[in-house]
Amino acid sequence: MPIKVIKRKKNKSDKANTQTSSAMIAPSATSLYNKLEDNISLFATLFSDCSDVIFRRFQIGKDNPLPAAIIYVDGLANRQSVDLEIMEPLMYFTRIDQKNAMSNIDIEIIKQLNITVGEIKEDQNVMNIVNAILSGDTAMFIDNFPVALILNSRGWENRGVQEPTTENVIRGPKEGFTETVRFNTALIRRRIKDPKLKMKGFKLGKRTKTDVVIAYMDDIVNETLLQEIEKRLNTIDTDAVFESGYIEQFIEDSPFSPFPQMQTTERPDKVAGNLLEGRVAILVDGTPVALIAPATFAQLYQSPEDYYERAIFGTAVRLIRLMGLFLATSLPSFYVAVLTYHHEMIPTQLVLALARSRMGVPFPAILEALLMEGVIEILREATTRLPGTIGQTIGIIGTLVIGQAAVAAKLVSPAMIIIVSITAIGAYITPNYSTTYSIRFIRFPLMIAAAFFGVFGIAAMWLFIIIHLAGLESFGIPYLAPVAPFKLSDIKDTIVRFPLWAMKKRPMIPENRNLIRQGSSAVASSRRRTRW
Repeated sequence: MPIKVIKRKKNKSDKANTQTSSAMIAPSATSLYNKLEDNISLFATLFSDCSDVIFRRFQIGKDNPLPAAIIYVDGLANRQSVDLEIMEPLMYFTRIDQKNAMSNIDIEIIKQLNITVGEIKEDQNVMNIVNAILSGDTAMFIDNFPVALILNSRGWENRGVQEPTTENVIRGPKEGFTETVRFNTALIRRRIKDPKLKMKGFKLGKRTKTDVVIAYMDDIVNETLLQEIEKRLNTIDTDAVFESGYIEQFIEDSPFSPFPQMQTTERPDKVAGNLLEGRVAILVDGTPVALIAPATFAQLYQSPEDYYERAIFGTAVRLIRLMGLFLATSLPSFYVAVLTYHHEMIPTQLVLALARSRMGVPFPAILEALLMEGVIEILREATTRLPGTIGQTIGIIGTLVIGQAAVAAKLVSPAMIIIVSITAIGAYITPNYSTTYSIRFIRFPLMIAAAFFGVFGIAAMWLFIIIHLAGLESFGIPYLAPVAPFKLSDIKDTIVRFPLWAMKKRPMIPENRNLIRQGSSAVASSRRRTRW
């Protein structure tokens, strides 16, 4: 959702207003005022026309009270915490004697004896205080003190921990990430109770200042990989970051490749397992989808449930997923190639059956395939965007009524309906949802190549895809690793999954420093320096 910035020329009145506003807040550019009233006026100017920002004046103590004020955002701060843990202790239980009143009182005494919140910080920088208020904290100002107390009072409404909607498992935990980044880090901490698990915070987006956390195991992660990820995050120059997909588009190696170079997941157990293999997770506040880097092609076809069942079943399921990949990408193109050029490749009875089913169909095989695939994509998008019950109804109508009507009207053949149905099912057998876009994208070039060159076109297109995959990298890690380059020790957890007791060592990728190449980093960094 790009933000379009419309610039206009400033007239003299605009310039005068800008100078007036700048003069009003210029003294507070680096630090606060000493007087309480000046600080309140300053923040009232900064938060003008912000009805959700609450200014509350009060007196600290009963005898010889000390003037003070708090500022917080209604809806982001926990009002019960503000009332009971900040204002009540200060207003009713604080005693200030005549000697210390208004002059010599120590702010440390207020912090240690009079405020019961769990986290307190001091800050003099105005912009830091503004960012804290807009993040849900409460800022407290005391007269004659040019410093603000940042009190932890975050308590906005949030969605509880629920089962992930895109990565369901039969056997395994049913917990999924939420839109609150601190809940997500806690879910990871709950699974890895090790102080070597590090959570480093960033703020991205000049306007949104979104909280972003990178998680990694300090004694396992490759330092070169970690530095590269931090470097790319620091080069992001944009106004807003609303979802992890924003970050993915800014820091991926090859933005025009149809294949995802970072793994997405809503499962804390999946993130924890990848952290223990030396990968890095990127968590973004406001979205339940985490990013895992680096990603390899084999990793995208692995599910946490593969490790919860015995090795023989985990291997069988992975082989089924791989078969679903080839069916979803190549079955329509193979159907077009056989009907157009290669009748001799299939038995005679099958050729006659296909010919009879196509009697009366006015379109060639390629147009028939493109038409039905287009209809399926439209139905897929419709069922995804509509509410649950309506989406299911539309899906049933599309698959049964429209398909049957198209066959009865001789617009498509029954065989094509079967091919398209198998293709649609095979696309969703992939555990990673982002990979389904890749499958849907490369299916159409394969069909066009089959229409012009038959099976030879399919082979040439697949050769081009494999060459592209072999040259693709994810943060310097080869995309087809550990197959290319070949690492025999890492094959134990790719298409075939060895028993857990046989996997005694972590995979060399992404641990191996020698495999990480940084040749494309400079080009990628220069491309990422964009602004909306």
